[in-house]
Amino acid sequence: MTEVRPGGLGYSSLDTLNDAVVACRRCPRLVAWREEVASTRRASYVDQEYWGRPLPAFGDPQARMLIVGLAPAAHGANRTGRMFTGDRSGNWLYRALHRAGFASQPHSVSKGDGLVLSDCLITAAIRCAPPGNQPLTMERANCQPYLEAELGLTPRVSVIVALGGFAWTHLLRVLAGLGWTLPKPRPRFVHGATGKAHRPLALGGTPVTLLASYHPSQQNTFTGRLTEEMFDEVWTRVRELLA
Repeated sequence: MTEVRPGGLGYSSLDTLNDAVVACRRCPRLVAWREEVASTRRASYVDQEYWGRPLPAFGDPQARMLIVGLAPAAHGANRTGRMFTGDRSGNWLYRALHRAGFASQPHSVSKGDGLVLSDCLITAAIRCAPPGNQPLTMERANCQPYLEAELGLTPRVSVIVALGGFAWTHLLRVLAGLGWTLPKPRPRFVHGATGKAHRPLALGGTPVTLLASYHPSQQNTFTGRLTEEMFDEVWTRVRELLA
């Protein structure tokens, strides 16, 4: 595998990067867990073959919007092999993206279901399903170069949406490490938080708007902490920014 360097250098395209992500075995704990889940399976999916590998980014390589989540769900994306696919969080996300015109259909159940994203690319801070949805600091660091590379390979991105506090904090850390100029003080995570970042001058210094949203997890959607109206407002705001 080509060793990634900050800013995406070392990978010629998102396809090349995605191949490297899928082959990754940097974190022994995550490798063991994702493969155990894929082997034992949930009873309701016992007849399905699980993906059981790291998740590459999914969507439009020429997108102007990048979505950053936390990590694949053990019986969602770790099963289906596609970001936010096969669980309730994905149901919420793709319904909202469809309403906003970024997704060709309002559901995402499998890699072969025909879903196409337009002007939208979805990635995550952690590429393997972590036990208890709690990645370790070392695992976060091992995955970080992949997001760095994606940021370097998506020069058209002008809006980045972070889903959840972990993704928001991780995104700001990654951008700072890449030499991006961040707002001062750095915006704290709350639903609807926003800020303007700028790429390094060597990459043109172009501005990128950062938006924060609650993650569409059951913990948030079942309790009403995140409503569909609140979620739709995020994607409406993205549309306004892209216009």
